[in-house]
Amino acid sequence: MIGAISRGVTRIQNCLASQDVETSRRAVEDLGVRVETEDRAIRVEGVGLGGLRPPAAPLEMGNSGTTARLLLGILAGHPFAATLTGDDSLSRRPMRRVTEPLERMGARIEGPLGADRLPLTIHGGGLKGIRYTLPVASAQVKSALLLAGLHADGPTTVAEPIPSRDHTERMLRYFGARLEPEGLEWTIHPGQELQGRELAIPGDISSAAFFLVAAAIVPGSTVTVRGVGFNPTRDGIAALLSGMGAALDMRPVSEDAWEPVRDITVTGAPLRAIHVERGMIPRVIDELPVLMVAATQAEGTTVIEGAGELRVKETDRIRSMAAGLAAMKARIRVEGDSVLIDGPSRLKGAVVDSFSDHRTAMALAVAALVAEGQTTIEGSEWVGISFPGFFETLSSLTGR
Repeated sequence: MIGAISRGVTRIQNCLASQDVETSRRAVEDLGVRVETEDRAIRVEGVGLGGLRPPAAPLEMGNSGTTARLLLGILAGHPFAATLTGDDSLSRRPMRRVTEPLERMGARIEGPLGADRLPLTIHGGGLKGIRYTLPVASAQVKSALLLAGLHADGPTTVAEPIPSRDHTERMLRYFGARLEPEGLEWTIHPGQELQGRELAIPGDISSAAFFLVAAAIVPGSTVTVRGVGFNPTRDGIAALLSGMGAALDMRPVSEDAWEPVRDITVTGAPLRAIHVERGMIPRVIDELPVLMVAATQAEGTTVIEGAGELRVKETDRIRSMAAGLAAMKARIRVEGDSVLIDGPSRLKGAVVDSFSDHRTAMALAVAALVAEGQTTIEGSEWVGISFPGFFETLSSLTGR
């Protein structure tokens, strides 16, 4: 998406062919951007700020909340109407957290429940810079507003209560945006044309986390994941696994202009319970499902506090993980938006449901590695949203 609104060619290496990434690719193509695959890299011929064309049909967002929310920010700056649709799961996810501040900037957005659900039709153009404080830390909302701010008539400042992931800020600066940090605030200044870049995408720590946790809980295991992005706003899983007693070795690979990269090795060891406080949640939000699995094998009671954002993901992940782990005889209870897990538990194989959620499916597969008997995961095909080769990779590590 950033390459699409830049001048010149952006060439992206190591680009995952997941359903969410393909959704983003189709969307920018439908907006008049030429995207090609060459030598296993993605080549994007950018059209510059304001250069997107009106789509001939509604833009299909599939299951990708990231695509939908960030694209709303980009479309807010373009003087035409576009409609975004999604699958049943995405159509239940809240969008008002994005549409409300974009309307403050001058966009007009129509959709169910006061523009809180897809399908949404956005009429963009004529944006003004604003100052906006996020009610809840959200990298997607922050990113949408910064992308909209590129097209505004003055600076746009976004403040957040606690730090959330900063991939968009890093990449915008890498592409030439004038973006200034001050404490928990980011200010973007319009009028600076972005320039296409060459870049290689590091491995995703959220995908790596399933194998890091597997190594931590399966006796006698050691797993090394190479070339993982180790952004300081995303390193929570490493810190928490270390705090639980797993042996971690992290070796720097590079400190690129936009993302640090590490090789991470985890060796299993007896685990102990931890307390995950609210302030840690944004650093580990996508890894919490598999962290719950680790907690079932840790001595004591693990408390994950204030994880309410899990309820508005592809499914309510507090509910889906509590149901799956309870079916496998884990001792897990939910108190409001907090999760408490007593361990260690001898898990039992069971028939469990992914609730159409990719991370729930993968987390329960990791739990099945230490369960007695067979586990069947209904809806396992949803892993293709973010990790099409997950089960093949898991099989290569387990030998079964």
